[in-house]
Amino acid sequence: MANYDFDVLVIGSGPAGESAALNAVKHGQSAAVIEEQPQVGGACTHQGTIPSKALRHMVRQAIRFNRMPIFREIGDPRTLTYPRLLSHANEVIARQVAMRSRFYYRNNIRVIPGRASFVDAHTLAVEGEDGKQEHYSAENIVIATGSRPYRPANIDFSHPRVYDSDSILAMTNTPRKIIVYGAGVIGCEYASIFSGIGIKVELVNTRDRLLEFLDDEISDALSYHLRHLGVMIRHREVYSEVEASDKEVVLKMESGKRLHADALLWCNGRSGNTDRLGLETVGITPDHRGQLNVDEHYQTNVENIYAAGDVIGWPSLASAAYDQGRAASASARGKEQCRFVDDVPTGIYTLPEISSVGLNERELTEQRVPYEVGRAFFKDTARGQISGETVGMLKLLFNVETLEILGIHCFGAEAAEIIHIGQAIMKQKNGGNSLRYFLGTTFNYPTMAEAYRTAALNGLNRL
Repeated sequence: MANYDFDVLVIGSGPAGESAALNAVKHGQSAAVIEEQPQVGGACTHQGTIPSKALRHMVRQAIRFNRMPIFREIGDPRTLTYPRLLSHANEVIARQVAMRSRFYYRNNIRVIPGRASFVDAHTLAVEGEDGKQEHYSAENIVIATGSRPYRPANIDFSHPRVYDSDSILAMTNTPRKIIVYGAGVIGCEYASIFSGIGIKVELVNTRDRLLEFLDDEISDALSYHLRHLGVMIRHREVYSEVEASDKEVVLKMESGKRLHADALLWCNGRSGNTDRLGLETVGITPDHRGQLNVDEHYQTNVENIYAAGDVIGWPSLASAAYDQGRAASASARGKEQCRFVDDVPTGIYTLPEISSVGLNERELTEQRVPYEVGRAFFKDTARGQISGETVGMLKLLFNVETLEILGIHCFGAEAAEIIHIGQAIMKQKNGGNSLRYFLGTTFNYPTMAEAYRTAALNGLNRL
């Protein structure tokens, strides 16, 4: 065998890269991680999941405080500026970096700073800040470089009023009004955050409805509650030009509309971070979005090169990336069976929260599957009334003959947590996936989780 520096070299220290390296060393292999950013954690920690969810948490806390009558009696409403929100996010980021740095130290994983590019299928050149290059070799290489916001060439992102989902984390003021272009998951989440602190939001959606992959009822509920927060939603609109000046930013539409605001947040698409890897050297060609094609073992068209995380596209979730990185590392060391991650629950951190797993009503109808619906509304739960989190519902879709659960859709407080109870039942085999589980199980009272029992009874009553 060739004399390589490491068994596995991982490019990128986000969720996919971290889990790939840890999986390798836990199975007796040597591993190193190459990271271009000054600190480990990838976009998930520094530009994506962690900061945006920390921002959301603080906004949610302020909204809850201001809605509770007892707090209104003893103090002024809590108002938060955007820079103050960011200070909390930065505290969380620092704790995340420290924790993840300990993972590498404790497991003897070398972290190599710099930008990696391929020399050949087993060798990477790493360029440091000083411009000097070092070469490192490995039997297998895992590409986990993540993605970045897509930036159209005709928009000046260097202008201080124009942001993408990365640069918005450096905004130093609190605009009175902001345009969010792109009503996908990231756009809807930021629309919630900004409207929650009193900023006027214009949310521009290029499609017919918000988050079309969701159950229609959940999508409609999201639209209603965003409007309730004051968000102006504009469907079926496509931009033609952006004009930014010292006074304002103007978004011109193909429809002829002109939207004026203090700032623009562009949230329309992401590109894989592959353009500087020198992939042409080893014969790997990214698609038009810079993403890599992999097989069910996360292997590229080059035998010893694997890829995982956002760089391979869907589902582009941190939760999936952890499992993908682990599977890619397992495949690289020769494991014949690995989990291909294709059943990930959605977790959308709007206000209120959304999560779902399985099929929705539209899909079941199109597939001609006989199903029934069981619902539980949070306003009818004791825990929801106690906490003041009365907005939302849990929705169970199940087969009318076998009572097998086909889909679970949750909208409201802690939806991303609540979904996992139903997900666990859906994964059961040999008849274990049944609506009757929720009738034969005693739930703590009062909890949000008891909504499962209420929804199951509601569904059975329909039969």
